[in-house]
This record gives sequence, structure tokens and C-alpha cells, in this order.
Amino acid sequence: MPRLSLFFFSVLIVTLCGCSSQTVVPSAKQAGVYFQEGEDFFEQGLYNDAIASWEKVRDSYYSPELNTLAELKIAEAYFLSEKYLEAAVAYEEFLKNHPDHPQVPDVLYQLGLSYINQMLSYDQDQTATIQALNAFRTLKQRFPDYRRSEEVSIYIDRCLNQLAANELYIGTYYLKSKSYKAAMLRFEGILKRYPNYFERDKTYYYLGQAYLFNGQREKAVEIFNRLFEEFPGSEYIISAQKFIADNY
Repeated sequence: MPRLSLFFFSVLIVTLCGCSSQTVVPSAKQAGVYFQEGEDFFEQGLYNDAIASWEKVRDSYYSPELNTLAELKIAEAYFLSEKYLEAAVAYEEFLKNHPDHPQVPDVLYQLGLSYINQMLSYDQDQTATIQALNAFRTLKQRFPDYRRSEEVSIYIDRCLNQLAANELYIGTYYLKSKSYKAAMLRFEGILKRYPNYFERDKTYYYLGQAYLFNGQREKAVEIFNRLFEEFPGSEYIISAQKFIADNY
């Protein structure tokens, strides 16, 4: 008798589990209601509530068009609520799921901005800077006639200058640590990879020091001369002349 009771109990468990696993797909009316609910929350600035409503639409799989629109709205709500990490993830996911969607240029632009807003100062980790640069470069390459192309170019320059500043920061650390060859590699890399870096004169100044301290006097003179010729009004001219007088 106990075995029989156990058998019926097991059957009941299986039956209940089977019933609970059924997925109820929202009707078109329900999906529409959830979407409009999200719109209403969004207009009030209640971004978390808007996201929750649009997630119901997205996860319903009722309408591909409505799901896609919900994905875009979720990403936008994250961005406007200054949750830039979540926004970037949402935009990346959209690009993965809809690589040929008409909104891809705008999504790439917003993705770049999401990373721009996560950028740290030049003396810290530059992962977000690299990700922003990749997004804007992809946008510029794939859509050269994009309506915000001038802004895209400005953001690209901003990222490149930030990366160059990071390299300069590392190079000066090596210079102070008397690791002159490592410093020279960093400074030379800046001059090659970042031709529009706004502190190239500063780079020349430190590169000249590194060469001189490393015993490469002729190379140091060459670099200092390039500083004098290319940046005659630089604030580093006097410092460079004094450095040469003291160390040459």
C-alpha cells in the first residue's frame, strides 16, 4: 500500500510540473498594451518601469516587428537613465540579432556614445575608449554618408587622443623609472600611430630625454630639432633648451 501511494504521488508531481511548464503567449492585444504601457512610463521619465513593460513585449515573441522595436526602446531607456553599461549591452545585442536592420547606423552611434560615457581618465584602464573607437570606426566605414559623420569624426579623434595620452602617461612612467628603451617605444609609437595627437610636442620633449639618457645623443638632437621646427611656439621649447644645456 505505501508503494502504491508513492506511485500516485509521483504521477501527481509529474502532472503538475507538466502543467506549470506551459508557456502562455500574450495575444496581440496584450503585447500592444505592454508596449503602450512602456511608452507611457517612458514619457514620464520612469525608465525602469518602461524597460520592465518592454521586456514583456520582447520576451513574448508574438510579433518580430514589435519585439525589435521593444529592443530599441529598452536600449534607449537604459541610455537616458545613464545606465551606460546596460545600454551598451542592449545595443550590442541588437546589432548581433539584427545586423541588417535599417536602424543599425543609429544603433552604432548610440553604442559609441554608451562607451564614450564609460571612458575613464587617461591614467586608467582604456577598454571603454577602445570599444567606443571601434563602434565609431565601424559606423564611419560602413556608412560614410551617415548624417552625423562630422560628429563621428570628432568622437574618433577624441578616442585617439585619449589613447595617445594613455601611452604618454605610461611612457613617462618608464622614463622616470629609467627604463629608457621601454619609454622610447611608447613615445615613438605615439608619433607613428597618432599623427594628430594634440600633445605631440610634449611627446618629442620626453622622447628626446629618453634618447639622451640612453646614450643616443645624435638621435636626441634630431628629436629636439623636430620639436623646435614643428612647434616653434610650444611651451616645451624653453624646457628642452634647458635640458640640453644641463645634460648634453
